[in-house]
Amino acid sequence: MENNEINLDETIAKGAIILDVRTEKEYAKGHVKGSLNVPLDKIYDSMSWLLKDVPIITCCASGDRSQTAMEMLEAHGYEKVYNGGAWNNLKNTKGGGACPAK
Repeated sequence: MENNEINLDETIAKGAIILDVRTEKEYAKGHVKGSLNVPLDKIYDSMSWLLKDVPIITCCASGDRSQTAMEMLEAHGYEKVYNGGAWNNLKNTKGGGACPAK
């Protein structure tokens, strides 16, 4: 699902999880407050604890990896997944959402 089909700020305000799929080093240099860092190569591992009924907004450096992450999650039954694109486009928002401990 493309991010222009929803209002990302509204979705975040309602408790969406912001999933930053950049590397740990990239994430450490700056990220959306409250976002979760799950590098793209760890997406499959995260499916053991990510909830399918909570909206997920993926982000990365440019939007390419977040698009891939969104497609991977959708292929495994996640229906409320949106590509937020570059993380710094979301930096004035704050992530939230319910997520069980890893």
